[in-house]
Amino acid sequence: MAKVIHVHLLTRGRYERKDYYFSSISAVYTVLTAEEVGATKNYLLHAGLSGNGSVATKKAIIKQSTLISGGSKHGGLKGR
Repeated sequence: MAKVIHVHLLTRGRYERKDYYFSSISAVYTVLTAEEVGATKNYLLHAGLSGNGSVATKKAIIKQSTLISGGSKHGGLKGR
């Protein structure tokens, strides 16, 4: 399963998007700046996001989760 980095910006312009979803920490910094996120790329790489962790800064909440996609006929919540 693929990982997803969710960035929720706490302060932004009135009509701008507040939630962003990325495939990696590096991808975050192709769209947002370290100033907007409130943390550098290097900080997030070492902050313990793996294992569905999260980091809160003064400007954003950054979470890593697992993307669940269809297509697999094995396991899952079938029958629940």
